[in-house]
Amino acid sequence: MRDWKLPWEGGCRCGQVRFRVNAAPLVTMACHCTGCQKMSSSAFSLSAAIPAEGFEVIQGEPVIGGLHGATRHYFCPHCMSWMFTRPEGMDWFVNLRTTMLDEPSRLAPFVETWTAEKLAFAQTGAPHSYDKLPPLEAWEGLIREYEGWVG
Repeated sequence: MRDWKLPWEGGCRCGQVRFRVNAAPLVTMACHCTGCQKMSSSAFSLSAAIPAEGFEVIQGEPVIGGLHGATRHYFCPHCMSWMFTRPEGMDWFVNLRTTMLDEPSRLAPFVETWTAEKLAFAQTGAPHSYDKLPPLEAWEGLIREYEGWVG
C-alpha cells in the first residue's frame, strides 16, 4: 500500500480555519451534481472520504452552510470556503474538499458521481463514473479497488 506521508494539513482560503488529516483516504471523488456546482462555484467538487477518527479541526471554528440539513456542510465563517461535509447517517467518515489541503495534487478523483447533471465540457479522468451515486453494495469494492489504484 502507498506511503501517504501523513499527517496532512490544510485550511480555508483566509487561513482562519485549519485541519489535520491523520488517516489515508478511503476513496477520492468528483461530484457533478448541481448542488456541488453551486457550492463550489465550479463544474464539480473534489473530495476524499477520510475516516472520521483521522480528521480534526486544529484552528478556528467552522460553521454550517449549504443546505443546513441533516447533511452538514462546513465552511470558514470569514472567507466562506467550503471545507468538508459530514453526510447524513454516515458519521464514520468526513468528506473533505481536497482543494483545501496544502498539497491537493496527490488526490485525483477515483469515482465521479452525478454525471447525469454534469456540464458537457467537464472531464475528471476518474476510472469509475455513475449517473447518480454508486449503489450502496458497490462502495466496499470501490474502496478496496482504490487501495490498489493508489498503491
